[in-house]
Amino acid sequence: MYYVYMLASRRNGTLYTGVTNDLSRRVFEHRQGAVPGFTRRYGVARLVWYEVHTEIEAAITREKRIKRWKRDWKVTLIEDMNPLWADLYPTLR
Repeated sequence: MYYVYMLASRRNGTLYTGVTNDLSRRVFEHRQGAVPGFTRRYGVARLVWYEVHTEIEAAITREKRIKRWKRDWKVTLIEDMNPLWADLYPTLR
């Protein structure tokens, strides 16, 4: 399985979109600040949206498409799945 996901610093905060084959591990790395870069610099660690793909090519295409979206489209995508912007990370375990 492959996952396209969005992290937020807080409700309506800074957003980050990524792709991974192990969502739990990758979000844990973001939360720990294990990887230098955007998410560590801006404190973006709350998993607020994700979707599952069976093919890596489809996941990468979707990630790239979402990254080009306007912010309000991303917010709508998040709120359709997670209207309260709850941290979904605990539900992964």
